[in-house]
Amino acid sequence: MRVTCYKWAHQAGVFTGTDTRAKRAQFKALRAAGVPRGKAAKQVGVDQRSAQDWDKDIKQFTGGRIYPDGRIIRYRQSAILKTVRNPRQTYTRGTPFDVERLETPIDSRFLSLIEREKIHDLARSGQSMRSIGVVLGRSPSTISRELARNATNTLGYLPYTAHRMAAARRPRPRVRKLEGDSGLRAYVQTKLEQRWSPEQISHRLVKDFPEDRRLRVCTETIYQSIYVQGRGGLKREIATLMRRGRGVRKPRRDPAQRTKRFVDEMVSIADRPPEADDRAIPGHWEGDLIIGTKSRSAIATLVERSSRFVTLVHLDADHTAETVRDGLVKTVSELPQALRRSLTWDQGAEMSGHVSFRTATNMDVYFCDPGSPWQRGSNENTNGLLRQYFPKGTDLSRHDREELEVVAAELNARPRKTLNWETPAERLRALLEPQ
Repeated sequence: MRVTCYKWAHQAGVFTGTDTRAKRAQFKALRAAGVPRGKAAKQVGVDQRSAQDWDKDIKQFTGGRIYPDGRIIRYRQSAILKTVRNPRQTYTRGTPFDVERLETPIDSRFLSLIEREKIHDLARSGQSMRSIGVVLGRSPSTISRELARNATNTLGYLPYTAHRMAAARRPRPRVRKLEGDSGLRAYVQTKLEQRWSPEQISHRLVKDFPEDRRLRVCTETIYQSIYVQGRGGLKREIATLMRRGRGVRKPRRDPAQRTKRFVDEMVSIADRPPEADDRAIPGHWEGDLIIGTKSRSAIATLVERSSRFVTLVHLDADHTAETVRDGLVKTVSELPQALRRSLTWDQGAEMSGHVSFRTATNMDVYFCDPGSPWQRGSNENTNGLLRQYFPKGTDLSRHDREELEVVAAELNARPRKTLNWETPAERLRALLEPQ
């Protein structure tokens, strides 16, 4: 019944609270004498929340509050009648207004609402900008810019108004680098259509246009233009031409480990000559197979260690040891003698004819340790690139020899990070030229 009476009184505009004007004047006098807020509130007999409002010259009325800058905040009608309510949650024109969130500093670089209130009080008391800066630990120029930028024409500098003006000015939207029609966007899109990676494009721009600083774009910008919705600038279908063919980013996962398959006698990679390890002399190759659907088809891949030059071996019907050996012998025999030094393979059964291969080509064959594909890192990386052209789960036998030569030529024309953004063809040509 008492709550109903209070409700009727509030609706009629009848004041039902306690007159606190005398306590407020006493509190102001204590604060002017230098008494801390907590002690002054305790002496006057008010709670900390009221003492904080009085310090900030906030006036309360039935159903709301009035701030010094003229803002009026009205509480929800339902919140007034509740016996327990959140004192920090208020409402302006029916919209939630979180005072605590407003007062939380964003970053030490930005002036907080508390600092703006201090600037207002100190400037009002006649303090200079330099003395205000000393109190806040800020540069005097920061105080000068704050008072010049965020003051109103009629009422001067108001802390809450200044805080809103600064927050509205903070976003700086701009046109993204790959939006709109430009030569940079056309270059990036053309290279992506040629299946270049964003990193290759970013670094190759420096080599192709060394004098034009406008033709620069970082790798992450290209990825965001492809993957992040609303930050585009490139055709959406470009994502299907990316190496993994995904339309969205995916967290990295540990690569699958190959199982042990080779059991014949072999020469270990530990016995490979040092000249093959340091990649200084061309002619040392790494090889492997990429397998088609249901293991019914395959393509043999060869990568030269010094230049990362790629050669693909067409396998007609199957990938038995005899077929692989004959295909490798035919391909290697077409290479110059200077490029026939050694071949490193994994322990796959398809290389069980390595002795006859060595006899036919005069190339030594070395085998990796079990479950150690990283010992043929160049070839593993190349096989990942080739999956962009020959996806897993497809029939590889439908690709003829001419198509494999086109793919190899395209890969050999791509700039590589490990070659300081030269292409494999350029590096191999430089290695073979007489010094």
